[in-house]
Amino acid sequence: MGNGKFGGHFYPGLYIFFYGLHQATVVSKDMIANDFPVQPSYLPKNQKRCSKLWKIAFGGWLKIVTGSLLTFYVVFCLDDGMVLISREMPPRFMYPQEWQHLTMFILLTLDGCVEVMSKNVLRQRCMVLERGSMALGIYVLLLLLLSHVQVSSKVELQVHSLLILVVFLLMLVLIAELWAYRFFCLQLIKNFLFLMMGSWLMQAGFILFRPVSGYPWKDDDISDIMFVTTFFCWHVITNALCLLGVYGFSSFWHRCYSPSLKLMGSKEVLYHDSTSGTFFRLLQEAKQQDKDDHTLLLSKSPSCDRA
Repeated sequence: MGNGKFGGHFYPGLYIFFYGLHQATVVSKDMIANDFPVQPSYLPKNQKRCSKLWKIAFGGWLKIVTGSLLTFYVVFCLDDGMVLISREMPPRFMYPQEWQHLTMFILLTLDGCVEVMSKNVLRQRCMVLERGSMALGIYVLLLLLLSHVQVSSKVELQVHSLLILVVFLLMLVLIAELWAYRFFCLQLIKNFLFLMMGSWLMQAGFILFRPVSGYPWKDDDISDIMFVTTFFCWHVITNALCLLGVYGFSSFWHRCYSPSLKLMGSKEVLYHDSTSGTFFRLLQEAKQQDKDDHTLLLSKSPSCDRA
């Protein structure tokens, strides 16, 4: 049972942390390069097959796979299975915390289904649907966490209270993004909170179920409760430095490799297959102007020589 509860905290935290790290990388690149990707229809024919891969909702499928694996993990980690109601009289509900974990993982799977449907099924991608689905999932997670702490001890209560703080702030940011999704500031805060949520979930698994020292944390020791908050503050500093490191690496990558990539992208756009395209006409006009300037320069050069 202890191993199951540890896995129920560590593995979801590991996924959420790497999800936040990936999103932080994407947002950092967009902030630095002011990313305007070339449309697949403007790419050369030898790159159109590769460009189709980018249409696949890899993030959504990853949510579906991860949520499904975690769901099976919770179901099969119990010896007698996920029993909802006991057979004794009067009947009572069984395994309330495990059922809450199962609900969270099912929500993650459904959120992945919504993202896949928005990107690959609908005729036009609906960003409001995706962000609304994520905000709804975080809201339900917050409700489950609030009831999750009702049977918590002092150390566990402190750990989950700090997690509830992160989830609450994340819910506010996701709701704000429904109307202001183009603000990079909100996206950075969201990614930072995802990093905090993931790293603190992993830390919670070690504090509550697998202490590094081998001795459990004591509820009657005030120093243990105080150090829970201290560890949380260290996570805040570490994740902020991690986010800064991602931004610095993206900036370095952009300065070293972006100019050539931008030049290649601009050429691919200008040499679009359709000769009636706007970019092709601009290119032809620029070439014609260069020829006229060159002809005018040659016509003036003999008079200058005679003078």
